[in-house]
Amino acid sequence: MKNELVVKDIGTTLVNIKPEYKTMLSNIEETMPDIRQSSSNFYKSHSQFMCVTLDVTAITPIRSIKHTLAEIEKTKAALQSNHIAHLKYKNKIKKKQHEIKECVDKFEKELFEIQLFEFKTEMIETQNYMEGAIRKLNMFVNQYKNLLEKLNITEVTEEMYEREENRYHIMTVFKQALHSARTRGGLIDEGNHIYLFDLGINGADAQVDIFNYLKKENEMINKGEMPAHEMTMQWLEVCADKYEKCSQTFAERRGFKILDEQSLTNTPQLTSVD
Repeated sequence: MKNELVVKDIGTTLVNIKPEYKTMLSNIEETMPDIRQSSSNFYKSHSQFMCVTLDVTAITPIRSIKHTLAEIEKTKAALQSNHIAHLKYKNKIKKKQHEIKECVDKFEKELFEIQLFEFKTEMIETQNYMEGAIRKLNMFVNQYKNLLEKLNITEVTEEMYEREENRYHIMTVFKQALHSARTRGGLIDEGNHIYLFDLGINGADAQVDIFNYLKKENEMINKGEMPAHEMTMQWLEVCADKYEKCSQTFAERRGFKILDEQSLTNTPQLTSVD
């Protein structure tokens, strides 16, 4: 793109440039088109793999949708911000071009031309990030569709989200407790014991579940078998089934209703900018 870094111009701008720098600049100029093409693949914060494995880490489907929607909103906001910046640069470029056309002072005109080059360069950089944001946004939109398809639903309601929260937190606390137990001789750490208590789950009972699961893994390993990640996921589902009523019981003991249906809305609240 003609408004990008012009290596030839840099070579003529530098005073008393040494021969070796001319060789370097020539090499840069020759390779820059390929570099520019390769760089276009990376104008986004994370890879698709990282987005769906390390960014969206929710363990239940509705929570995964929630996190995916949050990533969509965050990426959309970044895209909108860059779009506004791009429009501003276009305006600055047109204004500067007009100033150059009307300018009669030779030195001021030269300064205007430098500013014009700066605006064009910054606008191209902004466009690169816009294109990266578009790819990331499209990927998350497609992931949202995939999640809906997996659940065989066409939309997510607030009630779905609230009702799944129970299983999400049970599975999350047991996931964390299992991880901590692996490095603590099979014992759950204090933080997850507090988490269990707040969910209305007896820590001693949960500790037995952790011991039994780790025992099962060790037995498999001693037989030459390898415990699979899917086995852990199935165990977490069993834990969610076992302790499903605990949070409701604990909430009611303190005078709370676990779900106030009157305070739910299933109608999306849409806002737009004209």
